Amino acid sequence: MTADREIVERVKHTRNKLRGLTIASVLEEFDGRMMGLDLGKRLAKYRKMRGSPFLFFRGSAYLFYFDIGREWLPYRGDSDRPTWIQGDLHFENFGAFRSETGRIVFDVNDFDEGCTGSYLYDVLRMSVSLFLAMSEQGMPEEERAGVVSAYLSAYVKQIRKFAEREEDPRSLVFDVSTTDGPVRKLLKKTEKRAAGEFVEGITALEEGRRVFRWSEEILKPTDEERELLTNGWTDYLSTLSPRARKPDAYYRIKDIAVKHGSGTASIGLDRFYVLIEGDSGQGEVADDVVVEIKEVRTPVPAYFMPYNEAFWDSYAHQGKRVIVTQQAMHHEADPFLGYLTMDGRHFYARERSPYKKKLKARKLEDEKDWRKTADCMGRVTAKLHARADADSDLDGVPAYHSEDEIVRAIGDDKEAFRDYVTNRARAYANQVEEDFELFKIWSEALERGKRRAKKL
Repeated sequence: MTADREIVERVKHTRNKLRGLTIASVLEEFDGRMMGLDLGKRLAKYRKMRGSPFLFFRGSAYLFYFDIGREWLPYRGDSDRPTWIQGDLHFENFGAFRSETGRIVFDVNDFDEGCTGSYLYDVLRMSVSLFLAMSEQGMPEEERAGVVSAYLSAYVKQIRKFAEREEDPRSLVFDVSTTDGPVRKLLKKTEKRAAGEFVEGITALEEGRRVFRWSEEILKPTDEERELLTNGWTDYLSTLSPRARKPDAYYRIKDIAVKHGSGTASIGLDRFYVLIEGDSGQGEVADDVVVEIKEVRTPVPAYFMPYNEAFWDSYAHQGKRVIVTQQAMHHEADPFLGYLTMDGRHFYARERSPYKKKLKARKLEDEKDWRKTADCMGRVTAKLHARADADSDLDGVPAYHSEDEIVRAIGDDKEAFRDYVTNRARAYANQVEEDFELFKIWSEALERGKRRAKKL
């Protein structure tokens, strides 16, 4: 090896070593100290994250915010007039589900990281996820960039329509009549699902009474867990929207289960299913409903955003923060949204919809499918940002119109904005793929260390 080559290799080695130490430090801080995950749960999470660069990106949102939050970003906007953001926007957090009026809609379906900050974080994180999701499908680089540009163009076009008051974010809904391509196909397929399909799949009838069917994912709760949920149920019911509240008999608990094996970032957080009576209140099994109770903690972006005292005054309870995020961003929110505290920990509740269905990347056959899907997702993103503001009557949301602030931040040259975000997202997606290789080395070493310690 020549002297010049030795220098190059030494530089690469040092660069990778320093980046590897950064990745390890960030994961140790958040998964270890902040989340309090024991080594077994961390390794279970890391095994999922080793599945692909996209899964690694999904499971390490704190690394994204650690990196991007320290940058000066053009188009960021006025930090004194932030947007209410979704906080973890990526391709798989969009899907089809049933709204409170019974309509099947396409929208964002995860609000655990909702908080105030720059709209640009949502837009950039979503763009990175598109690059990674398309890379997994083997799409050429040029096509990937074109799809991300389509997402950004749709976002800018829609946010301007809101700012110019041509369309109203309070009434814009994405259903079979307002979508096309793969999104419309997903909605039509979801509409064909039988209402009881999900409930019947995870329950059984015993002497005329529906109960959960135990499996690897649906586990029997301990007596302590059952008591915690039963005692907290009244508090949960008190947080339901008065407009959507049903008679008490509707919410009678029939059975409780621990939900295991969901998500990547959610590993280490408790999740329960509660089977309730439903419409009749008379013990009928055809109208049973499953309510999901999910533990939630401080949103990851909050560690890297400017401190917003008014926001935290209103949302010290993290479950309340999550449900208000969904209520603010959705035109027709889930009527089961509520929150409770159990054993000093914060939880929120929502219906486990029998109609919930994700749009899978492998179902998109070509660039045309991707562009149509990205266009719809761009419009949905704009709707989220424009609706969670003065258009809402909820506490703590911005008292001004976020779309006006976003349009001002983007400026008149929408092509320059689109090109900047596309190129920044492409560069960060490449960084994620490099980080993924370093993460695999580090996490596999962590696992080997555990096995060696177990043998001693």
